[in-house]
Amino acid sequence: MSIFNNSEVQLFLLIGIPGLEHAHIWISIPICLMYLVAIIGNSTILFIIKTEPSLHEPMYYFLAMLAISDLGLSFSSLPTMLRIFLFNAMEISHNACFAQEFFIHGFTVMESSVLLVMSLDRFLAIHNPLRYVSLLTNNRVAKLGLILATRSLLLVLPFPFTLRRLKYCQKNLLSHSYCLHQDTMKLACSDNKINVIYGFFVALCTMLDLALIVLSYIMILKTVLSIASLAERLKALNTCVSHICAVLIFYVPIITLAAMHRFAQHKSPLIVILIADIFLLLPPLMNPIVYCVKTQQIWEKALGKLLTTGRR
Repeated sequence: MSIFNNSEVQLFLLIGIPGLEHAHIWISIPICLMYLVAIIGNSTILFIIKTEPSLHEPMYYFLAMLAISDLGLSFSSLPTMLRIFLFNAMEISHNACFAQEFFIHGFTVMESSVLLVMSLDRFLAIHNPLRYVSLLTNNRVAKLGLILATRSLLLVLPFPFTLRRLKYCQKNLLSHSYCLHQDTMKLACSDNKINVIYGFFVALCTMLDLALIVLSYIMILKTVLSIASLAERLKALNTCVSHICAVLIFYVPIITLAAMHRFAQHKSPLIVILIADIFLLLPPLMNPIVYCVKTQQIWEKALGKLLTTGRR
């Protein structure tokens, strides 16, 4: 099948790791293991929270939402990553590319939103523990989850439609192993001003989430410093460690990648691709590990389920 038809691109080409094409089959082994651990880890968290009545609390419901976001990110990028590294198949059709970037951006926005709500959850739990349960009822948590999902859907819904209206001539090589809105729109030979403006707006929404998370932690720190007992201060801060790790794991690669695109004049394509892959692979892989290690209830229930299964 020809890639060009009357000078208009019919297929996009994704990219693996430049200069290491001969080693793609070996690189696919750790990538497959990372996906496997991420999928098993997040599925385990969902299963434990669903089956354990003692974990039917706001904090764990938000953790379940985070696990769903991570599973969505994993399954969104999995098809093209495996096709590239296992079979060296770089081609992707327009519609498949637009669909992939819709799901990747959608679950990215959802994860950012969930991390924001989790920071507010921690603030309420520390600032007003006596009213925490009455403020965050199961009904309100369910409504929050619905609002987060709707926000994510509405924010990224225009992406595939605005990309479809563009014409793609001559250039067809994308910069990553998966499709992103900002990467795809750069290949257009028609006016992409709407895409640039709207893409910037969605990026601002994500950065606003981060700003509100930082503000939440400033308020948490102010509350913690007002506690007289040092032991109680450390206990309160310890409940935030897992969430802080999740925020860093999610936002550091995004900010690093954005800074490199904006400020690095002689950036290495290899470094950019590696950071972009880390952005999609690391949060789904590390979040279950962090929460299992740092959250005693999750760790105990997971170990209990494992031992029960082993006895059978």
